[in-house]
Amino acid sequence: MADRVPLDFDPPVRMLRALLLGIDDGELANTTPCPEWTVATLLDHLMGLSVAFTQAAHKRVDGPGASGAPAPSAQRLSRHWRSRLPVLLEDLATSWKDPAAWTGTSQAGGVTMPATALGHVAVNEVIMHSWDLARATGQEYFVDPRTVEVLIEFLAQFPAEGSPGLFGPAVPTDDEATLLDQALALAGRDARWRPPRRRRAAEAGPAAA
Repeated sequence: MADRVPLDFDPPVRMLRALLLGIDDGELANTTPCPEWTVATLLDHLMGLSVAFTQAAHKRVDGPGASGAPAPSAQRLSRHWRSRLPVLLEDLATSWKDPAAWTGTSQAGGVTMPATALGHVAVNEVIMHSWDLARATGQEYFVDPRTVEVLIEFLAQFPAEGSPGLFGPAVPTDDEATLLDQALALAGRDARWRPPRRRRAAEAGPAAA
């Protein structure tokens, strides 16, 4: 069909929105697989990237996030993220349903590239950061294998040493790695990552006077 687009944002966005419902306020300070980022920092990043890639789909190179955005910050996370982020994600998914979004070139985060590549980067961001949130908050995460296969093909085009601003160095995998594990590894993530264990009170020793 002439109106088909390379990737469907709806399934990964639905999964991410479901994960958001499982985040407690007490988990906002949890560490994530993203070095030095807490859950709150990651949520702020997701808000920014949702806007930036929505603008990219519409070819608005002068919109918010097109030329770069401030570094994600837990302190800057909106108090209304629970209601605002799902709307931004829905806007993101809707914007890339238009076949025109995938044509020509566009810009996001100060990077100009073919729109098709930007669309793949956007889906990858949604999926990778969904996994990050799931790991950081103890939730399960599932993704359509067909989408992951497309991402693996896309990610395999980049150098194994990583691409600054996009992906970290690829992580080795074994023969038993799932499709998601393979995609995570190509994007610079270790599928074995788990949050550091919190020390029990008895292990922490007596409280300071």
